[in-house]
Amino acid sequence: MISYPLSKTLDHTDEIFGEVVPDPYRWLEDDVRDNADVAQWVTAQNAVTNEYLQTLENRPAIERRLRHLWNYEKFSLPIKRDERYFFSRNDGLQNQFVLHVQDGQASPRILIDPNEWSDDGATALAFYKPSPDGRLLAYMVQEGGSDWHTIKVIDVDSGEVKQDTIEWVKFSGVSWAKDGSGFYYSRYPKPAPGEEFQSLNLNQAVYFHKIGESADNDRLIYARPEEPSHGFSAVVSSDGSALVITVWTGTDDRYEVVLINLHKEDKTPVTLVSGFDHNYSYIGSADERHFFFTDKDAPKGRVVSVSAHLRSDNPNWFDVIGEQVGVLSGVSIVGGRIFANYMEDVKSVVREYSLAGDELSVVPLPGVGTVTGFSGEPKDRETFFSFESFNQPPTIYRYDVEKGDYDLFKSSAAPFDPEDYKVRQVFYPSKDGTCVPMFIAHHKDAVLSKGAPTLLYGYGGFNISLTPGFSVTRLAWMEMGGVLAVANIRGGGEYGKDWHNAGRLLNKQNSFDDFIAAAEYLIEQGLTTKDKLAIQGGSNGGLLVGAVVNQRPDLFAAALPAVGVMDMLRFNQFTAGRFWVDDYGDPAKEADFRNLKAYSPYHNIRPGTDYPAILVTTADTDDRVVPGHSFKYAAALQAADIGDAPHLIRIETRAGHGAGKPTDKIIEEYTDMWAFLCAHTGLAPEND
Repeated sequence: MISYPLSKTLDHTDEIFGEVVPDPYRWLEDDVRDNADVAQWVTAQNAVTNEYLQTLENRPAIERRLRHLWNYEKFSLPIKRDERYFFSRNDGLQNQFVLHVQDGQASPRILIDPNEWSDDGATALAFYKPSPDGRLLAYMVQEGGSDWHTIKVIDVDSGEVKQDTIEWVKFSGVSWAKDGSGFYYSRYPKPAPGEEFQSLNLNQAVYFHKIGESADNDRLIYARPEEPSHGFSAVVSSDGSALVITVWTGTDDRYEVVLINLHKEDKTPVTLVSGFDHNYSYIGSADERHFFFTDKDAPKGRVVSVSAHLRSDNPNWFDVIGEQVGVLSGVSIVGGRIFANYMEDVKSVVREYSLAGDELSVVPLPGVGTVTGFSGEPKDRETFFSFESFNQPPTIYRYDVEKGDYDLFKSSAAPFDPEDYKVRQVFYPSKDGTCVPMFIAHHKDAVLSKGAPTLLYGYGGFNISLTPGFSVTRLAWMEMGGVLAVANIRGGGEYGKDWHNAGRLLNKQNSFDDFIAAAEYLIEQGLTTKDKLAIQGGSNGGLLVGAVVNQRPDLFAAALPAVGVMDMLRFNQFTAGRFWVDDYGDPAKEADFRNLKAYSPYHNIRPGTDYPAILVTTADTDDRVVPGHSFKYAAALQAADIGDAPHLIRIETRAGHGAGKPTDKIIEEYTDMWAFLCAHTGLAPEND
């Protein structure tokens, strides 16, 4: 029996729509850096958790195996500028990927090594974009996993880091002017002291930074001070004629679009799309037309175009590629061709079209899996794509647009044989009869006759699709004899806008029903049993795990909710949380409030019911889903009468929501999580 640290309670309640809602752990919402009581609570919780984890006999073997499996060369997709290729490489166990540049056929050379930026490896290269001629490169520095980024500029020839420094950048890219004189980006005002990691993000604006000048002199390009909640992304069109500004209000793919003519003195924005009703995402410009993806009148997506010579708001649109059977998940224009990446039953199919919309070919892919890439400029004659699956690490290919074929660019020699693993897709019925797809993967020698320890993963939100992807940590789970199941539940984007809508807002319970049905299917098929089944999810997936554990605690042996949204009545009070009302609803509206309260993990723990073993994970510098969500949830779990299984929280330091986390911290975290699951599902790795 674990002796948990004491979590003090406050007599705090809120009255919402006539209902009294207790919140005894409200004090745990405070920033750990500013509240000594919260910092002491974190220290005490980590001490108890670490003491428990260190007793798990399989932990040393799991850590050794993870380090072995992780130790292979990895590459990112390249970006080409003239005859220069920019790509990231990791030699195996480096904490951060290293940015390389390759001039033509010459040997690659190191341009930026973020491993030199900090002793703990927690300072990351979050983003980079070379100038059109490849002579300069803008990049973003991420500190301790925070969403806040700092933009810097490096001279590619000399390696000199210039004085250009831009702070308080978040949810922004970089788009260079065609002459390389500077770039467009978006930033927020500097937060008040002490509010950097918790205050709401408001009043973003688009600026132009001229190389060599102070950020204080950056020219304001576009803002809506009357609408402080609006955000903006700015991209220079492929032909250089316009600045395409996409306006967003939340996480839902519903945008307004404005264009600023860069060749005229009059820079008055022209409204291309008004009203936040549909997705209009810029693809590129060619033949004096701007091409866009849209889901207007096409829940699975289509391609449209508009004249580049706009003189008035709300111009006429022209159809290019109509809606297809698959979901259009990515589009690009390279070498006078349109490359359309479709998901057909959650697997990639890439089709090549003319600019007029005539289908030319289907790109022959290396196998069944997930493809990303095919980016570039309309005049490029080559492009690159990456292919991966559950048993196949990402492999980079170079595609010749004129010839219509590809060859290998970079491959990873991972220390395992893909043929040793089996991957299949099944379809199962949910509670309301909806057919839901799920991938199942395991080692070919896994013993399934009596049910095997199984890890079920899900997300189900924000139009995000779980396609077949490679993960060293999942490979380690399968290598130990475990089964991996990935359920494509409603709320994701696997079947387009309708699939997303079926699992959001007042339909959110469908996501939980789909996940519960996936667990029941795995048990009914004899792949696992209740005492061998674990579930995992992060962020919105952490909410998913917390909600289904409350609803069906009898169904699982163990649960791993990571960086989860656990208080559904206050998620919109912090940092980027206000954006999520698109998927969850607004707690200030009564219908939404009652729906949210019905499944909020923090508010629906069931005393008197035995719960599975739970290891909550979060990080002290997560400024996406603030750690107070997990702190309050863990405190409530530990205070409730829910059985003798451990209910612990692991709180990482100098880490955020996940991006930029160093390799060492990832291996340590998954060592702890897999050892925890082994102890509670019966999986027993071999000691090497």
